[in-house]
Amino acid sequence: MSQVLDTPSHPAPSAAAPSPAELSPAELAARHGLTVSGARPSLPAYAGQLWRRRHFITAFATAKLTAQYSQAKLGQVWQVMTPLLNAAVYYFIFGVLMDTRRDVEDYVPFLVTGVFVFTFTQASVMAGTRAISGSLGLVRALHFPRASLPISHCLQQLQQLLFSMAALVVILLCFGVPPTVYWLLAVPALALQFTFNTGLALVMARLGSRTPDIAQLMPFVLRTWMYASGVMWSIDAVLADRNLPHALKVLLECNPAAVYIDLMRFALIDSYSHDRLPHLAWAWAAGWALLAGAGGFIYFWKAEETYGRG
Repeated sequence: MSQVLDTPSHPAPSAAAPSPAELSPAELAARHGLTVSGARPSLPAYAGQLWRRRHFITAFATAKLTAQYSQAKLGQVWQVMTPLLNAAVYYFIFGVLMDTRRDVEDYVPFLVTGVFVFTFTQASVMAGTRAISGSLGLVRALHFPRASLPISHCLQQLQQLLFSMAALVVILLCFGVPPTVYWLLAVPALALQFTFNTGLALVMARLGSRTPDIAQLMPFVLRTWMYASGVMWSIDAVLADRNLPHALKVLLECNPAAVYIDLMRFALIDSYSHDRLPHLAWAWAAGWALLAGAGGFIYFWKAEETYGRG
């Protein structure tokens, strides 16, 4: 009788796990739970990181403002003297030589307000352009949300403006402009302008981190913007004497720098009446602030992991 041996079947041997030498660096990192250093967090998480570092942002802005004129003998007096000297030069050139003051009531308060408000935007944009490229040592040495730098620079310029506003109040009183309840409108106007400036600075910080030469170009762009924003002259008075295309008039009246200057003049100068504001001025101001603030923040955040890398 034949005997059949029943040999138990064995499962096919499984493929051996690859050795570490056979894995790519990415696969090896994934096996051990490693993540990319400096990887971009989600947008809500990024905003939360910035909020948790709000004390650093404020302290950094204050320290830079204090150190700005530390080598000068007059020290912090230059925080007020610099915009006042600029206003004096513009008054001599535009108010006296070009006689633009004949079309504007309360020309000195009109001019100084325009200079101070535009300088706030101008300085914020320039500081934002160099925020990353000028702080590479800090960016490469420490891990923190990089948006802290342009935001702190804009906060520094806001603190600078508040010093200048104290001088502006004195000028207004000396030229017979009485304080009114409308002065309170300066607070929301400045808040909207700060949001706009911060968004624009975030955009320029990203561009400047990749192309540092932009910092050399921006003074020419900002100077052109200043001349087109009615800092030294009245836009409505000039446009009334010229047969310009309607689209160009709207562009001049509703460009963001002109809108914020007009709102501050309306708030602080009683002779600057409501009919001199562009149509829907507050809506334009809020729209520019929302567009630049949100758009600039997202644009900067999208390149978060690239800042400081060669």
